[in-house]
Amino acid sequence: MIDENGHQLGILPTEDALARARTAGLDLVEVSPTAQPPVCKIADYGRLKYEQSKKDKDARKKQRHFELKEVKLRPKIETHDYETKARMAERLLLDGSKIKVTIMFRGREITYTSFGRRLLDRMAEDMAPLATIEREARLEGKNMFMILAPRATPTGPPKFSLARERDHKTSARQPDVKEPTSA
Repeated sequence: MIDENGHQLGILPTEDALARARTAGLDLVEVSPTAQPPVCKIADYGRLKYEQSKKDKDARKKQRHFELKEVKLRPKIETHDYETKARMAERLLLDGSKIKVTIMFRGREITYTSFGRRLLDRMAEDMAPLATIEREARLEGKNMFMILAPRATPTGPPKFSLARERDHKTSARQPDVKEPTSA
């Protein structure tokens, strides 16, 4: 038994503990029912419940919620289109979302699932500095998918986002200014 000031009173019969709680004008709250013998505390039950709800609310606030976003590809995707989708995937991973990379097969393309698996492996390799594979590539119906989760701390820079920024910097050069010549 623990009193209202936090001092241990030792093992007491239930009746004595209840009497002490009533004389203090507080409640007898069972803190640890599984312990041998059970641990009880003299406290205001309403206040204890309020403090516990505040702790739970703070824990939920600090909890990180992952959102699952999807990036859809086709097995015969061109290089530039792949890079655009990879850039979008990098942005989503940097924002903290999980990514479901889906390869959609149409018609007879389903017979060439090896192309899809190679494409998913390529995406996983390209996203390796930013993400870990949460679920390996799997074929369900006419779609093959894998799920990537963002790393807590990236192991390197993004592969495609930086390349695009470099290209923009080099193409946005200042125009050449000609000096007037005297004739």
